[in-house]
Amino acid sequence: MTTIQVLGTGCTKCKALEANAEKAIRELGLDIKVEKVTDLKDIMKFQVLSTPGLVIDGQLKTSGRVLSAEEIKQMLTRAE
Repeated sequence: MTTIQVLGTGCTKCKALEANAEKAIRELGLDIKVEKVTDLKDIMKFQVLSTPGLVIDGQLKTSGRVLSAEEIKQMLTRAE
């Protein structure tokens, strides 16, 4: 099962990335829950210095920018 985590403390960009991840999941018809990771210690485990960050199946995919729903969909179809 694929897991998705959005790393960030609730900033505007973090919320936008979460919304785009949820949109990508919905458009692909997948049953995946997006987990928000807000604790700085947990974020630092991924060596992220600039939020937001996107983690798919435990692997950091990006940090410091908001991916579009289309970009996330491409990552998810490769993850399956």
